[in-house]
Amino acid sequence: MVTVDFARAFRRHVDCPQAQVTASSVRDALVAYFGEQPRVRSYVLDDQGAVRKHVVVFVNDTQLRDRTDLSDPVQPGDTIHIFQALSGG
Repeated sequence: MVTVDFARAFRRHVDCPQAQVTASSVRDALVAYFGEQPRVRSYVLDDQGAVRKHVVVFVNDTQLRDRTDLSDPVQPGDTIHIFQALSGG
């Protein structure tokens, strides 16, 4: 199982509990998660299914490389961390 975990900042906008899903890629994991929590999808992905610009995704401690197809692999025991990106000047 892979854990999908959202930063506290997301919880201000939508209920997004931590969950464990079966997956071999980030896309598989998010599809499984959004199947259970469909309201969360629009906060993470745009209309084309890519990660929104204001969102950062990590697999364990490695930042997601493929923000469009979400093809980065995951292994049982991995954690996908989803954060709102910080910006400003």
